[in-house]
Amino acid sequence: MKFAIALIGAATLIAIAAPALAAPKACFRTSEIGNHTVGDNHTLYLNVGPKDVYRVTMRNTCLGGVTSTDPIEISATAGSGSVCGADDLTIRTTLAGGGGLPARCLIDDIVKLTPAEAATRKAGKP
Repeated sequence: MKFAIALIGAATLIAIAAPALAAPKACFRTSEIGNHTVGDNHTLYLNVGPKDVYRVTMRNTCLGGVTSTDPIEISATAGSGSVCGADDLTIRTTLAGGGGLPARCLIDDIVKLTPAEAATRKAGKP
């Protein structure tokens, strides 16, 4: 009985401490973005700093039909220049052949790739 109570107590402490042990969100400044690559209609890869790569996924197909010559506007939403999550980033695209009307991307998620994933991505693999 004492063992069961101790086990429940330990599990409770772990559950309370788990959020504190979670890895902090990786943040970056928009001024650190070196370039970007369109992965598909829903995915944009951002090269940040000398080695980091972030995958930005969209809920809409705002990147559909975008080519390397079409402008993509990337900015921090609050104007601070700091991006720590999907709500902190604004992306707009303008198709050169689409009359010049900007399309706002609805950002679903931003994920910092691991060094192995980033190396694979830079090598041109999906």
